[in-house]
Amino acid sequence: MDDQRFYPRLIERRLIESLSDSPVVLIHGPRQCGKTTLAQITCAPHQLNSGDNLVSPTDVSARLDHLAELPEYSYLSFDDNALLEAAQSDPNGFVYDLPERVILDEIQRVPELFDVIKVAVDRERTAGRFLLTGSTNLLLIPRLSQSLAGRIEILSLHPLAQYEISTERSSLTSNTPFLQSLFKSGFKVNSMARLGKELIRRVVAGGFPPALARSSSIRRADWYRNYVDTLVQRDVRETTQIQSLDVLPRLLGAAASQTARVFNLSQLASTFNLSNPTIANYVGLLERLYLVERLPSWHSNQLKRLVKAPKLHVTDTGMAAALLHAGPEDLDLDRKFFGQMLETFVLQELKRQSSAYVEPINFYHFRDRDGVEVDIVLEQGYQSIAGIEVKASATVKNEDFRGLRKLATACGDGFRHGVILYDGETTIRFDEKLYCVPIRQLWERD
Repeated sequence: MDDQRFYPRLIERRLIESLSDSPVVLIHGPRQCGKTTLAQITCAPHQLNSGDNLVSPTDVSARLDHLAELPEYSYLSFDDNALLEAAQSDPNGFVYDLPERVILDEIQRVPELFDVIKVAVDRERTAGRFLLTGSTNLLLIPRLSQSLAGRIEILSLHPLAQYEISTERSSLTSNTPFLQSLFKSGFKVNSMARLGKELIRRVVAGGFPPALARSSSIRRADWYRNYVDTLVQRDVRETTQIQSLDVLPRLLGAAASQTARVFNLSQLASTFNLSNPTIANYVGLLERLYLVERLPSWHSNQLKRLVKAPKLHVTDTGMAAALLHAGPEDLDLDRKFFGQMLETFVLQELKRQSSAYVEPINFYHFRDRDGVEVDIVLEQGYQSIAGIEVKASATVKNEDFRGLRKLATACGDGFRHGVILYDGETTIRFDEKLYCVPIRQLWERD
């Protein structure tokens, strides 16, 4: 079995804060991204799984400060079929017999429990009573998300951010240095070494902890392909009535080849003998499983000729590369596709970092009908906007800021900073609020 270490997670502090005042807390995100390990090491360190989540005694002792803040929780997983059947057959009795504080893992497998938990919370509103984890986006299932409205705090856990991989726990901050610079202080002129082929390796490796534990890109790719197959055969078969399960991995592969492009349903469906509405439903299912996402377009009353279609992105570049059988050497040769993958890689890094940011950050893309675009638009709070352009090259020219300048004009005083992230060596200010920044500064300090 591959060794796997526990990585410090940006949302740990938010999780502890949420349990201190919310009766129900849900950690949701894709399978194998670290939800169970985070829940156990925070609330039930002595009940850590002995399976895929290998956590050393050193990792546990490093979290003992949490024990002073939180009581010990019991841990129950609905991956245990006996427990699953008991909960399904008698939801009321199951919840009534639960310990005072409990972790319920993979809660999406027992949707019957949500209404019962609601009743239990309404009877006794104890902070931190239920800690739930889910591998399906429950926010996209209206009945489930509405049943606990006002009673639940929802935290998103993504695969690992490069910032989490590269930063010691003692230096980890919720307001990450890059986002702080982007929205507040701006960037200092400085230099750092190019990543070069190391950047390609990071893109292909992705962010899932079990994949990163493997020793080579070939072994990691095997893990990702097995992961998708297992997800389709298990979660999809359990939760939907889809007949053609074999379509989903191929559709995900097609989506991977179009990552960072404007979403085009007809083009995506063209290689399948299925109707556009059917493919649209399948894309929605892939979104519920956190495998793809649609990045909405940013709008402004100042600009009328904007493209309103969303962009399609896969949620992890390691998974995308594995499905396309694209290793580091392949991306090094196909620079155009590497540019697409790098844009997705940057988007996911920013979203992963923002999951613990003090103020919520919404993400968009910007594109007008003349082809002027900004890859990623970030909106924080009320009218605080920043833009990111991603370049796979080591050089930046003044004309590369065309899209960011147009965005800045549309935002007016609300525009904070615009950045071109590139694989170069130097942070340079091109204008009062416009910079080119080495991409490694996304996760490394100045």
